[in-house]
Amino acid sequence: MGSGQELYKKAKSLIPGGTMLLSKRPEMFLPEQWPAYFSRTKGNKVWDLDDNEYTDVSIMGIGTNILGYSHDEVDEAVIRTVKSGNMSTFNCPEEVYLAEKLVELHPWADMVRLARSGGEANAVAVRIARAASGKDKVAICGYHGWHDWYLSANLGDEQNLAGHLLPGLDPAGVPQALRGTVIPFNYNNYQELLNIVDTHDVGVIKMEVSRNMGPEDNFLQKVRDLATARNIVLIFDECTSGFRQTFGGLHKMYGVEPDIAMFGKALGNGYAITAIVGRRSVMEAAQKTFVSSTFWTERIGPTAALATLKVMERERSWETITHTGNHIKAQWQQLADNHGLKISQWGLPALAGFSFESLNNLAYKTYITQEMLAKGYLAGNSIYVSIVHTPDVLAKYFDLLDGIFADIRQFEDGRDVFKLLNGPVCHGGFKRLN
Repeated sequence: MGSGQELYKKAKSLIPGGTMLLSKRPEMFLPEQWPAYFSRTKGNKVWDLDDNEYTDVSIMGIGTNILGYSHDEVDEAVIRTVKSGNMSTFNCPEEVYLAEKLVELHPWADMVRLARSGGEANAVAVRIARAASGKDKVAICGYHGWHDWYLSANLGDEQNLAGHLLPGLDPAGVPQALRGTVIPFNYNNYQELLNIVDTHDVGVIKMEVSRNMGPEDNFLQKVRDLATARNIVLIFDECTSGFRQTFGGLHKMYGVEPDIAMFGKALGNGYAITAIVGRRSVMEAAQKTFVSSTFWTERIGPTAALATLKVMERERSWETITHTGNHIKAQWQQLADNHGLKISQWGLPALAGFSFESLNNLAYKTYITQEMLAKGYLAGNSIYVSIVHTPDVLAKYFDLLDGIFADIRQFEDGRDVFKLLNGPVCHGGFKRLN
């Protein structure tokens, strides 16, 4: 065991689930072998507790670092803030400057509230939208965090959210009184949404603009028109999709404007900051309810966001990562074709992934991670693209992946992949840890 695995063994006795974020559990990558903890980062490099260096061609801090790790310009802005003070009895001016910038990027919006995590931002948006509509019921499509309002969709049927990113989520601890307040619908299924609106007193429609596929048959515009006609508040959750394909929300690419949108992950390039932007007529409902938190007033998050937006705008980062992501997806397909393997691909160009069309898909994913880790790469079957994923980095990555795909071809022809795995197969969804 390396130092990271030793520490993770201790963590599981001290932290329920072992980590603070399900997506960072070692079992999601390479059970019993994943280094688990980092000591430092820079660009596309991560060093573990034993000072082993890895090139990250994986999830880049769960999609937080579009500009790469430890970006000099962003970090220097944060360091200046740390030296001049992060908290005081007064408010930080940066929150006003950031709100102004986000409204400038989204002219349909008028007002902004800031938070520090995606789950918070989603909860804030739903609270404001319910207050504005005066109704409890929310129709949802996509993944929107861990709060009671969202997990209540699984009360009575734990499979309701199975198609919305993570299967197996148990609503234990969520009050039964919330049952029936959140109704899921499937992306691109307008008739299903219409049936929900016709049979329930829905006040809010909340959805991701896109995750694994794009809109078909004018889907987003139909949703917008339905919300307008029925006086329903429309929320676009862009915590993941924001700033990856446009300079702002992905909805800008489709020309469909919501009433509220949330941004997170990439907004602060690794520093905690999320934003809820919206129309004045809806956002002012925040004054009718209670939405407030001490650490939403700290200074580091808004400072990092302003610096990140400045670099993004100068570098046109969304264009770079979209181009790079499309190249990666094309190369994955080329490798699969070269080795006679069938894969299905999903996600935005800058948030891309693939799955083998095989009963051993998870075993193959585990094998990729195992073999790439041994060669100094963090890699699996998905990637959050960053501007530091340069052609040189990707050329070396694909050269290594070519040999691994050749192995997988042999596994499909009868060779036993499980004999070559040095530990258990990775998890594919939510599982309780013993």
